[in-house]
Amino acid sequence: MPMTETVRDDGVHMVTASRAAAELELRRGEFALAVHLGIIRMESQESGGRARVRQEEIARLTSQDGFPETLRERVRTVGTAEGAGLLGVSPVRFARLARAGCVTPVAFYLNRYRVVVWLYLAHELGQLASRSPELLVGNAPPWLRSRLDAGMDCRARNWRSRRTELLLALAEDPWARAAVVAEALDPVQLAEVVDDPYERAYFARVRPAPVFGRGGSPAGREAMAKLMLADEPDEILWRRITLGMELDSARELRPAPRPGEGRWPASADDPAISVEPDRPLELGEGATERSDPGLRGGRHAPSARERDAPDAQQDGAQGSGGQARADGGGSGVSGLLTRLRLRRSRGSRRPRRAVGGGKGKPLATDTRTRHSLHHVDQGSHR
Repeated sequence: MPMTETVRDDGVHMVTASRAAAELELRRGEFALAVHLGIIRMESQESGGRARVRQEEIARLTSQDGFPETLRERVRTVGTAEGAGLLGVSPVRFARLARAGCVTPVAFYLNRYRVVVWLYLAHELGQLASRSPELLVGNAPPWLRSRLDAGMDCRARNWRSRRTELLLALAEDPWARAAVVAEALDPVQLAEVVDDPYERAYFARVRPAPVFGRGGSPAGREAMAKLMLADEPDEILWRRITLGMELDSARELRPAPRPGEGRWPASADDPAISVEPDRPLELGEGATERSDPGLRGGRHAPSARERDAPDAQQDGAQGSGGQARADGGGSGVSGLLTRLRLRRSRGSRRPRRAVGGGKGKPLATDTRTRHSLHHVDQGSHR
């Protein structure tokens, strides 16, 4: 089985986005746009991994008539020059129609001069030509001229509204829906609506992730962050009201997690323990015992000194005919010697002091240890 394919417990075959895009003969941008528009359905993994596509979904799309041309046509985007050619107007007139809000962008990119270039769906431009042919010929209507004379540019705002509507249609979790709406508010506006910092932090965890992960250049991500923010008073007010409604629905379902409420795994590499993806992993008060990764079957995890002294534990296990424990649990002279050796191997807070010295002479331990060994030797001779 290829590395990009997985099989769930119910026998459903799932493939990654890259594998699905190759089988559907789509470029990465076309595939991401198809998912964004709801043409291709992706499913999130139960383990919290990146979303994947069912093999049945790929078979459904490849069995349609005219594949792959029909699928590509549904996600084909054009810029200003190509869009003007499709409508039969000049690029200047097309740009005026876009700024007035007659056509809505679906995506954008940065050119070599870091200028935002808006992209439009080709089939929507054909719908505009059939729906409003008067916008393509003759003088512009008064309402359109008034918008342009006022310096209005609706492209970024319409793109934000469209993006929010599409993401809300794909999001099922109320907290994810609230996170989508919150993206359009700056930190100050967001803090005024959502005063709980844990809820604001939770938005970043449940916000829908891009299809292929976070990518693009730093300049592109910076432009994306700027275009995401609402910049007009009526749009900001609408976002605040919508966020309040979505937040009320999310709070009724479940509260935002607090530090220390998440379940910790017994081990970082233990596949039998699963961590809930929507829970924080911070350690809070009262969670030390249950969240100790060294607890296995009720046994205490070895301390740092015990892990750093394997030789001492082996010596203790060999004392008194193999009956003495590593902690010096033996009796008599052997048990005392075992405890002394284990104490020396674990390390004492008192630094070793050289006794005697000189070239070729060994260094003895401190005075207390030497006296103890002396008494032990005398007792053994007796």
